[in-house]
Amino acid sequence: MIVRTTSGITDTERDVAGEGWRSKRIVLGGDGVGFSFHETTIDAGGVHEFHYLNHIEAVWLIEGEGTLTDLDNDVTYELGPGSMYLLDGHERHRLDVRTRMRMMCVFNPPVTGQEVHDSNGVYPLVTPTIGG
Repeated sequence: MIVRTTSGITDTERDVAGEGWRSKRIVLGGDGVGFSFHETTIDAGGVHEFHYLNHIEAVWLIEGEGTLTDLDNDVTYELGPGSMYLLDGHERHRLDVRTRMRMMCVFNPPVTGQEVHDSNGVYPLVTPTIGG
């Protein structure tokens, strides 16, 4: 059994931040459960483009408002608390954040926690070391 709190991983290697965002990686590939689970916050006013070529991501928005644009199909969705989106087709997408967003994210395959978005917003596929 694994039990963790977001306060317990704050300011550790599981707490990763970039310009205008922060991701607390609660479950990672090294935990050996086949997915990773993150709490991600994005600051108000942010505009971020992502493209997960190597992962499927499910996102459940708990707090905040903004829009999600599917850049592959030119469709925009309004997001608010309770919204969920699933990137099951590896869609290039953009988040335009009106108010600070807090979301819970699941990645499959799991991320290791050390991935960095490349210039296209893509995470590389990294094989985790189980138990790490």
